[in-house]
Amino acid sequence: MNNIELVENLQLKKDALFNEIGKVIIGQHDIIDHLFISLLCRGHVLLEGVPGLAKTLLIKTLSDALELKFNRIQFTPDLMPSDITGTEIIEEDQSTGKRLFRFFEGPIFANIVLADEINRTPPKTQAALLEAMQEHKVTTGGKTYTLDEPFFVLATQNPIEQEGTYPLPEAQLDRFMFNLHIKYPTAAEEAEIVKSTTGGIVNKLNTAISHEELASFQNLIRKVPVADNVIEFAVKTVGNTRPGDDALSLTNELLDWGAGPRASAYLILGAKAKALLDGRTTPDIDDVKSMIKPVLRHRIIPNFNAEADGISRDMILEQLMELS
Repeated sequence: MNNIELVENLQLKKDALFNEIGKVIIGQHDIIDHLFISLLCRGHVLLEGVPGLAKTLLIKTLSDALELKFNRIQFTPDLMPSDITGTEIIEEDQSTGKRLFRFFEGPIFANIVLADEINRTPPKTQAALLEAMQEHKVTTGGKTYTLDEPFFVLATQNPIEQEGTYPLPEAQLDRFMFNLHIKYPTAAEEAEIVKSTTGGIVNKLNTAISHEELASFQNLIRKVPVADNVIEFAVKTVGNTRPGDDALSLTNELLDWGAGPRASAYLILGAKAKALLDGRTTPDIDDVKSMIKPVLRHRIIPNFNAEADGISRDMILEQLMELS
């Protein structure tokens, strides 16, 4: 199948996937779109939203529609790194009487891993997950175990209960491609949710995209050509988030820290995926603009002035977009 046929097939498969997810999930179209883009780009996602917005159900439904192995890890203050990665246990061979170490895989050995309330667990355990995210490998007892592909991590944070939490450091937040905010449903959507969750009908999901098709789509994203002016816009936008002597006055007034080069790469990757999902073979500047908030909102650090004036990260990014 050539690249043009792959683009056309991606369109069909996207529609099939979204139809399957729509059997269970009502609304949240923008979130689903960004989750699929991140999966195509081999990125990871940090989800933020209050309890009860079906974050776990959404991720489980996505894995079912893709026929991928799903594991959920509930992060707690007493969770140890080995509870995530796995542990070696001594076993006795019944025939020889010898004792040997055997590795038992942890819940991270899955295609889609939901790290629920990642900010509830200490930094050492957070680091175990984030290392696996980066390397797609787990090392224990001097041995390295490779995780199955695709490997997609979705971590959630609860924005309203911050007591007793361990916020992720900025360097670790940078591992996530997107930071997505799940909002409350509309009144009409909430009415549909109540009808579906209080009834007796259980919808059976079909596989919309196979492992092989997903891998081919992920490889296709890397082959999409991008015009130099689109790359220059992405780099300039990210550069405008960095305070300094040559920075924009707005940046120096409102930000303590800006985004690094990984943000520029994710802007372009996300723009490529969005263009293909829209049926276009190359991204434009508008595609990059649509990626700016989810890619950059967790990579900038507002200063005291911004916080005192109630200026959010998204508001800062909107003003920077107008100046780019």
